Amino acid sequence: MSSLPHLFDLRGKSAVVTGASSGIGAEIARALGAAGCGVVLVGRSADRLATAAKAVAATGAECLTVAADLREDDAPGDVVTAALGRFGRLDVLVHSAGVYAQASLEDTTDELFDEQWAINVRAPFRLTRAARPHLSRGASIVFVSSMSGLVGSPDDSAYCASKGAVELLVKALATELAPEGIRVNAVAPGNVHTPINATLITPELEREIVATTPAGRVGEVADISPAVVYLASDASSYVHGASLAVDGGFTAQ
Repeated sequence: MSSLPHLFDLRGKSAVVTGASSGIGAEIARALGAAGCGVVLVGRSADRLATAAKAVAATGAECLTVAADLREDDAPGDVVTAALGRFGRLDVLVHSAGVYAQASLEDTTDELFDEQWAINVRAPFRLTRAARPHLSRGASIVFVSSMSGLVGSPDDSAYCASKGAVELLVKALATELAPEGIRVNAVAPGNVHTPINATLITPELEREIVATTPAGRVGEVADISPAVVYLASDASSYVHGASLAVDGGFTAQ
């Protein structure tokens, strides 16, 4: 039987991580690097990607940054080409790029709805489609979903709709690709301290989150990345179409 450390060893593999310039995505990239994986960091800001890449490089892992807007027509192909050019293979695809805009039903314009759909659903779908021909048996695709794809909340209909779509996209792709040895799963974070949430999680809201979360605290990006490493590794070789809630027990209530 393989040893436990070996199961989580990603040496010799390569990964693409979108939304890797900050927050959850940047920490996922660093954690994959620490597990021995070569990492392609994808985001829209070259400067922020360069900063995130330093943390990956500090683990001793090889890394590459690709500044791209995944909504653009050529972006998926460009990302895949860059990954193959650097590492010659693609084993792990992590969809961490996302956008959140809170708005009531009345205030959710078509443009606001479409933006969240384009970034949260359409972009990862297109990147998966572009990467698929280059994924071999044992490859892993991980979507970063949200507890908002599992439970609803007021003034979040557009975001919840997009993350709910991600949850079912994961299940559909898992059933389609599992016979080919490609695993598709999701990690669904709860409330997490990130740069994006810095202004959203006010002291008052944080007290409310703490009071309604069984774990009694707001999550940190380091709470999310180990789950992604697990789903990327051989330790989860029999896990297909799952959504792992990392939310302090919020959706268990």
